[in-house]
Amino acid sequence: MKSPLVLPKIVQDFIETFEKNGFEVYVVGGAVRDLILGKEITNWDFTTSAGVEEIQKLFPDHFYNNDYGTVTVKKESFLFEITPYRKESDYADLRHPGKIEWAKTIEEDLARRDFTINAIAYDRKKVIDPYDGQGDIEKKIVKAVGDADKRFNEDALRLLRAVRIATQLGFTIEDATMTSIKKNAELILKISQERIRDELFKIIASTRGSDGIFLLRDTGLLKHVLPEVEACFGVDQVSPGRHHTVDVGTHLVEALRLCPSSDTITRFATLLHDIGKTPTFRKDETTQMITFYNHEIVGAKMAREIADRLRLSKKDREKLVTLVRFHMFTVSENQTDSAIRRFIRNVGKEYMYDALDLRVADRLGSGAKLTSWRTELFKKRLEEVQHEPFSVKDLKIDGNDVMKTLGLKPSPKIGEILQKLFDEVVGEEVKNEKKELLQKLSELK
Repeated sequence: MKSPLVLPKIVQDFIETFEKNGFEVYVVGGAVRDLILGKEITNWDFTTSAGVEEIQKLFPDHFYNNDYGTVTVKKESFLFEITPYRKESDYADLRHPGKIEWAKTIEEDLARRDFTINAIAYDRKKVIDPYDGQGDIEKKIVKAVGDADKRFNEDALRLLRAVRIATQLGFTIEDATMTSIKKNAELILKISQERIRDELFKIIASTRGSDGIFLLRDTGLLKHVLPEVEACFGVDQVSPGRHHTVDVGTHLVEALRLCPSSDTITRFATLLHDIGKTPTFRKDETTQMITFYNHEIVGAKMAREIADRLRLSKKDREKLVTLVRFHMFTVSENQTDSAIRRFIRNVGKEYMYDALDLRVADRLGSGAKLTSWRTELFKKRLEEVQHEPFSVKDLKIDGNDVMKTLGLKPSPKIGEILQKLFDEVVGEEVKNEKKELLQKLSELK
């Protein structure tokens, strides 16, 4: 450690509460690591010599509802999570310890942790670092605490966590730890899809998300986590008259790397947008022309299956499938209003800019140059066209106006008249203004 670590006053005061009552307490895990790296810390984890009941007495306004001894205390905008020193054993389900055993020392507690850079403790005065996590932070490596095989067999989610942490920090995975991940990669199948999704999304959301996907592939985890993406590597798409220069899998990761969006679902859709090319691959041996007919339709079906597998919310699933299904559209200065309206109807107003971000990533990831003026013009056209009606329900009059003006009773004819008016508005024969539409109606008497 090059200089003393400085804790925020609110954290120092929190630690002092324990010490005044005769207990040891340390900041641990990612908080210490990020403190050393000078990163902003949003989650503060502590471990202490105090027992659960003693922690609860110190902080009456606490929250406690788990099997692992973790007491949560809210301090201003922070949530502090405090767990007594513990040691664990019997990981029967490759995720959770079969029983919790309380430990007596901070060293015993640190011995159960996943990686050396997370096995550092700090109490305002001294750093406890039995596995040289500080040295590994300087080396920028992710290294398992002790026996890597044992760590991953205790909790298989650590396989993904290693990749996620390395991705977020821009670190590499230490050789022995990397070998162990490759050896034990299949264990990730024992982990719930929700937990896999959470780690996967953190990788994808990272500014180095593309590096994370390649690292998942190098470790052998990608074929278990996203086999649909793994299957895209080696699928050729370089053929006469096409702009692609790399295989489908590499293109997907490059598109993710160049995606301008920070929205996780949009970035995920970018990674998945061409997965339908693998099952639709066709090559004409005479012309050497490669085609992927209807790959966006097939890909949308595959994206829905992935969304269901990863237990995405209904809204996130809808967005993911929509972006994959309609990622094939043209950004051109020569497009008609009707073509742009069709695009907006397909993706919906809520997702149209996400779709445009995916399209930009797709083009850049194919090796094409971005013509920013076309993109900006397209955005302007999107704004302009939105002032026009997209369906009969967007007309400034409704069925009641038709019946009142023409003296008609409810019937299918009302809908036919509204549709005719809508067609005339789209054809710019009449403006979508109530006064003009009513005038047009009166002419039908």
